[in-house]
Amino acid sequence: EGRLFSFDQDTDAYENRLNDSRFEFISANFSHLSQYLKYYGITSVDGVLADFGVSSHHFDTASRGFSIRKKGRLDMRMNTDSSFDAYDLINNYGDQQLENVFNQFGDFRKNESKRLANTIIDSRAINPIETTFQLVSIIESLVPVKIRNQFLARVFQSIRIEVNQELNALIEFLSQLPKVLSENGIACIITYHSLEDRLVKNFFKSGNCDGFLEKDFFGNITKPFTVINKKPITPSEIEIKANPRARSAKLRIAKRN
Repeated sequence: EGRLFSFDQDTDAYENRLNDSRFEFISANFSHLSQYLKYYGITSVDGVLADFGVSSHHFDTASRGFSIRKKGRLDMRMNTDSSFDAYDLINNYGDQQLENVFNQFGDFRKNESKRLANTIIDSRAINPIETTFQLVSIIESLVPVKIRNQFLARVFQSIRIEVNQELNALIEFLSQLPKVLSENGIACIITYHSLEDRLVKNFFKSGNCDGFLEKDFFGNITKPFTVINKKPITPSEIEIKANPRARSAKLRIAKRN
């Protein structure tokens, strides 16, 4: 008797929506959660499952420009209607902007971020950097051979996070959960890198993304959630063997107080 609302801003996801009268596909970013639920007359939900990973479809479709292994235009947009993509970032951001992206979202040290930014700027001064393979070939000389794929994946991750403003969208989404979930409602959130996981962990612990416990007027600690699993649930070796892309997934669960 329930209803299921699914959020995805990608038009490709829309093509794979379920054909069921109880299912509603919403072509929007999950950060607009409460706005669209109100539109459908929903005041609260019993559960939320959020998966913040990039889909295999994105990695496997060369034209989407997400993968270091497939040649495609530098794109990386989750929402293909967006006017800003990875090409714009790589070819137009200044040196300090690029450094900040690599430092904040790729967890590169300052000297690494600076070398990456300078190498990209020197190269694009000769010719625009248009494809994933071009970008890989330009920065490959900076990559330690032993960690080539991991290093390049972090570069692409940092660009993708900035292009899609992923952390801002996550913070917006989390801030709406206390209002959207009914009492004893369950939130299950799957993240794939430490930046996301830290935000979710802090929010479940304290009700804000900084992780600081807040008090009401009378000095009582206000905590909208009770954490169900103190440590995140991670995939087993068997699951990772069957699906290697699950290896970095972390599932955190909390109940609305």
